Amino acid sequence: MHRIVAPTLAVAAVLAVAAGNVPAGTPSGEPAISTVTFTAAERRETLAYWTADRMRDVGAAELGHDAASVRPWRGPAMKTVGRLFFTNEKGQDTYCTATAVRSGNRSTVMTAGHCVQLPASPDNHYSNMVFAPGYGDGERPYGVFAVRAVAMPRSWAQDARNDVAAVVVDQGDEALTDAVGAQAVAFDRKPGGAVTVFGYPDSQEQRGEHLMYCAGTTSATPDGKQSVRCPMEGGSSGGPWLAGFDRKSGRGTLVSVNSFGDAAENGTAMEGEVLGAVADQVLARAEKL
Repeated sequence: MHRIVAPTLAVAAVLAVAAGNVPAGTPSGEPAISTVTFTAAERRETLAYWTADRMRDVGAAELGHDAASVRPWRGPAMKTVGRLFFTNEKGQDTYCTATAVRSGNRSTVMTAGHCVQLPASPDNHYSNMVFAPGYGDGERPYGVFAVRAVAMPRSWAQDARNDVAAVVVDQGDEALTDAVGAQAVAFDRKPGGAVTVFGYPDSQEQRGEHLMYCAGTTSATPDGKQSVRCPMEGGSSGGPWLAGFDRKSGRGTLVSVNSFGDAAENGTAMEGEVLGAVADQVLARAEKL
């Protein structure tokens, strides 16, 4: 039995964003990508909506306890990783974890598909999406970036396959990755390597206010995904799996994002996609939004 690692609510019905139509002329051999965009007026309202107090209040739901293997990050500031806040299809404020990545527009973050779209429910839509890189203890040291567009696999909206998404944010005084840096992304990296996993779990101890991490070796799952022993709570969804992570620089290569917790293993295993052609196309589409 599997459960989605909910963004911050301990429910299986995660969250929703409207999926746009696939662009005309998409070659039949390419993965179909859905998009959604937000108007300039919506983005201004969103920035006003997400006050520091509102962000702190999102972590008020009490979930489980932190496992011993999930520890607070005490190294240099992880500026590329932050909280992705939004309002879900039920009108509830909630959040996921997301990561700034290398992209042509210098404004793209990657997260889980279920952080931007309710699986198998393409018509649901939610609002008020912002990214706060380097968030910690109520502080937003690198600003708050309104989301202007989202790209995701249409397969996620239709039948809950390919749990990955790319989110494009507005520029502030400078482009996102000019301000905080960016993680490299690797596609088609086979399971079996060491990764460091990050997220903002909404545990009873953390309430989403602290960046947490764990480390382990990935292994292949029977359904073509990969797993690592990293029992983070909800809110960690979308958090990066970084291969070749250097603690001093805070840099690595993103090879997956937090997707599913495996209840059959007492909640100790986290699953993520093996980023392949679909994820590559998602990122490429986001760069053009």
